Amino acid sequence: MREKIIYIFAAAAAVLLVRNLYVILLVLPDEAQQGPIYRIMFFHIPSAITCFIGFLAAGISSAIYLATKNPRNDAIAVASTEVSLAFATVVLATGSIWARIIWGIWWTWDARLTSMLVCWLLYASYLMLRRAIDEPTQRAKFSAVLSIFAFSDVIIVWKSIEWWRTQHPGPVLSIRTGGGQMNPAMEAAIYWNLLALILFGLVLVLVRLRQEEMRREIDGMRQMAHAI
Repeated sequence: MREKIIYIFAAAAAVLLVRNLYVILLVLPDEAQQGPIYRIMFFHIPSAITCFIGFLAAGISSAIYLATKNPRNDAIAVASTEVSLAFATVVLATGSIWARIIWGIWWTWDARLTSMLVCWLLYASYLMLRRAIDEPTQRAKFSAVLSIFAFSDVIIVWKSIEWWRTQHPGPVLSIRTGGGQMNPAMEAAIYWNLLALILFGLVLVLVRLRQEEMRREIDGMRQMAHAI
């Protein structure tokens, strides 16, 4: 059943991504001030939202693990973190490319950029911590605590442009601005690509979750074999 769901979501994501690329590259006009480079936001913004959703899922799963000690919740947390960290890497990369063209620099220690880099480092540390601890229960417990702590920085990233004066552009989606900031066709393209990336990310999480479950099953059988 899970395999069918993965195939369905993967097919839907592929169709949407092809459709979105066509619209973004060939249908939408250049932005008046930024020119063609503005098209990078159709991947930058959805990737950011997708990674935040994934980090939220990891934090919730980690909290549930601490309450229940159910290994499946730990598996969901690590799968969500790995996929979300990949999307966070896309966010940093696309943001740097945009900054190089518009600002003339690859990087600046702006509050939004810096907090996003800290976010990336925290979740990378989560994966490093898991590799450093061999005992499964201790690994899951300490990783869960770090995941919950790391999510506090996601909130800082999200609110940074409201809390501090930053070079980073302000909110553009009407859901946050109340409307009027962006061409409706451009905003619709962002939402369509957000849907595609969420589906794609969900496929990756489900595949990674299955791999993690299989790994744990193999480890369990090895332990039983050694006990015999």
